[in-house]
Amino acid sequence: MLLAVLFFVAAGPAALTAATPLEAASEAFYNLEFDQALALYEAASAANPNDAEIHNHVAHTLLYRELFRNGALESEMVTGNNSFIRRAKLEVQPDVERRFTSEIEKAMAISQAAVNKQPRDTKALHALAISYALRANYGFFVKKTWTASLSDSTRAHKFDTQVTDIDPGNYDARLLQGGYDYIIGSLPWSWRALSFVAGFHGDKQRGINTIAEVAKKGKENRDDAEMTLCALYRREGQTARAIPMVVGLIERFPRNYLLRFELAQMYGAIGQRANAINTLAEVARRKRENQPGFSRIPWEKIYYETGNLQFWFNDLDHALDNLKKVTATPEQLREIDLNTGVLALMRQGQIYDLENRHADAVKVYRQAMAFAPEAEAARESAKYIGTPYKRSSRT
Repeated sequence: MLLAVLFFVAAGPAALTAATPLEAASEAFYNLEFDQALALYEAASAANPNDAEIHNHVAHTLLYRELFRNGALESEMVTGNNSFIRRAKLEVQPDVERRFTSEIEKAMAISQAAVNKQPRDTKALHALAISYALRANYGFFVKKTWTASLSDSTRAHKFDTQVTDIDPGNYDARLLQGGYDYIIGSLPWSWRALSFVAGFHGDKQRGINTIAEVAKKGKENRDDAEMTLCALYRREGQTARAIPMVVGLIERFPRNYLLRFELAQMYGAIGQRANAINTLAEVARRKRENQPGFSRIPWEKIYYETGNLQFWFNDLDHALDNLKKVTATPEQLREIDLNTGVLALMRQGQIYDLENRHADAVKVYRQAMAFAPEAEAARESAKYIGTPYKRSSRT
């Protein structure tokens, strides 16, 4: 999936053809089959309770299953006005949070014990880096504990830097380093003054270059690096560079329907309307045929993606028809995540404003505000009540 990541996590190998239970779990993970992946990782953990990497896998899957359920695994969450950075923290069940914390603590304890015995144990050092990066992700996406999350990501960077100091040919360990470089290079100067960051200025382009190197030379983390690059290229306005990577990822993970939604958005962003529409039509065809991975997509999600694309290409009548299919009844709204629902409502209001029907727009903006009050799109909708939306940029 293209991940809306601020902190970068690489928790293990991905394989299209599974040869081992761990590879089967990884394949399920990258095809968005998180329940299946979790069951496989839990079985592996039960058989190998002292394997820190497997505990990290379990924690990784728990976290990304929650992000997936909340519609937060698309790279559009880190682009434009819909940045996941500005969304409210996720509501995670207490038992899930306890389980995640327990798995991270077990992984850290096992890895730290190994490092205490052998300080140059690169496997244990890298496992520690992953544990801290996972905890940073959880703190950022779920808890919104900004400072603590940045501190954890700094620790992750330090452990993987030790790995590459010991073994310069370990490109997998460079993924977190590249992500950290990009993150710090993107922060305002006030954040860079924090004690645990001070002295490391970061560099966005250097971070991207490092991640690109992992995508070429890494072993276990090549797919993660490509997915991360795709998200960053979109964020940096270099969408055309991401398209070939997404096409390759779709071939490797054919049941991951989010990749096809991403591809459609990318084609739309560079003005290739026919390719964008055809990509969404292919998703709809696979849904109708109940193909593996696609039968579970709510039709409302396909209607939203199609309507949103039509909105950007100024096909307003068809866009409105599709977006209304998303929000027509409470039952339909329950089929989709909050992010998709609130965006579908806001887009309808924007279309009404573009058609000089502001009274109708206000009604839908208020629906968006009531549907997901903490969402960025709800706050954006509130602005348009007093000042009607005008199309001036891709927002």
